[in-house]
Amino acid sequence: MAQWSSILNFLIYLAVTVPLVGVGILFFNLTTPYNEFQLIRDGGDLSDPSKAAAGKATAYDLGGKIIGQVLVLASAVYHSVGLVDLIVWGLIGIVVQIAVFYLFELLTPFKVVREIPKGNVSVGIFSFCLSLASGLLLASLISN
Repeated sequence: MAQWSSILNFLIYLAVTVPLVGVGILFFNLTTPYNEFQLIRDGGDLSDPSKAAAGKATAYDLGGKIIGQVLVLASAVYHSVGLVDLIVWGLIGIVVQIAVFYLFELLTPFKVVREIPKGNVSVGIFSFCLSLASGLLLASLISN
């Protein structure tokens, strides 16, 4: 019987975390002036190197935000005292990822929101690293 309780708990937490990731992706998309999924989709056009580079830069940027968010959620699942706690930390993770993106935008001598759609892959990779680092940091802070 205890195993069924664990399975039910797993399914409940899964039903909360997956939509939180979706909410994060939605908010990440709303905070940029370009459509990430369109740029990624257009990146498959290998006959146009600029589209391919823009797709790659965008995939790094959005992928880093998603991984950062999932790291926060994984830590929240492990450390949370309940579903409300998990949801709060998940939402904090989304806000932190967005804040890191805008801080990156503010502190760099270039505009990230212009460089990524232009196909500046190095900006996309750096954004990926910042999102990953902020996700790891916030995930570790949840345990305190």
